[in-house]
Amino acid sequence: MLLETTGIADFKVGDETYQTWYKIIGDLKSGKPPLVTLHGGPGFTHEYVHKALTESAGYATVIFMLTFEVRLSWRSRIPIVAYDQIGNGRSTHLRDAPKEFWTPELFMDELDNLLNHLGISECFDLVGQSWGGMLAGQYAATRTPKGLRRLVILNSPASTELYEVGTNALLEKFPPDFVAMLRKHEREGTTSSKEYEDGMMVFMKKHVCTLDPWPEDVMASFESFGKNPTVYHTMLGPSEFNVTGTLKTWSIVDVLHQITYPTLIVSAPNDEVQEVAVMPWFLRVPKIKWLELANSTHLGLYEEKDRYLRALKEFLEASV
Repeated sequence: MLLETTGIADFKVGDETYQTWYKIIGDLKSGKPPLVTLHGGPGFTHEYVHKALTESAGYATVIFMLTFEVRLSWRSRIPIVAYDQIGNGRSTHLRDAPKEFWTPELFMDELDNLLNHLGISECFDLVGQSWGGMLAGQYAATRTPKGLRRLVILNSPASTELYEVGTNALLEKFPPDFVAMLRKHEREGTTSSKEYEDGMMVFMKKHVCTLDPWPEDVMASFESFGKNPTVYHTMLGPSEFNVTGTLKTWSIVDVLHQITYPTLIVSAPNDEVQEVAVMPWFLRVPKIKWLELANSTHLGLYEEKDRYLRALKEFLEASV
């Protein structure tokens, strides 16, 4: 029978104590290294990287799908940990926190705190998607956790600058009038207008997720984000093409060589995170394998789920 546990981990920041909500599928005492998942955004929630992990027969798959014939977690009994990062979902919301509060260091502290709370800091695997991969990469490179066994980076840039290079190159392939409309709204600060939001949906349907309709779990994360976009707007800003938030100068290119763990990076040619932003991982991380999902975008783990899950199973179960 499927074992599912939810809980709250107190997270102390200065003189304040906040709460991190988490979910565990499986048994942390099974002897298998747990797979800890980091959702994207920043400002989204765990659903789109976790809910689909564990449907129907036991914890049937590890990520981003409902029925995969290998049934990774069902066979391997891999326990899975997901959580809503602070400021999002079921964790503490802080709408009025100053922008200086929202840093990668905050989220790395939160991850350390959760690992210690669950008693798994001595042996775990880590997977991050989009912003979650940026966070996972910085965590692995700068904190060098002794218990980290394997690292999986999904659709994540190595720097904000390179991310912008890629998104702007993709945007310029759209009709000039469409590009001019988006640029105008960004210049005038009207990115909350329906015209801009509709335009961004056109872009996202080509470079974020090509499925129609979008999966329910993806929509659940978007709906949660829409209720409180504080973290996203503070750290990134309103535009995918010109980051204005606290991550504007973010880069781990110069420390990628410090990631000594076996690493799998997953990308896609039509992803908004373009090859130019992914290449530094491959060139600088010593023990890395690169999987390209050729027919996918930013959510290739839905679009080419079978191929991804086979590769993930092989990577997690390979001899170190």
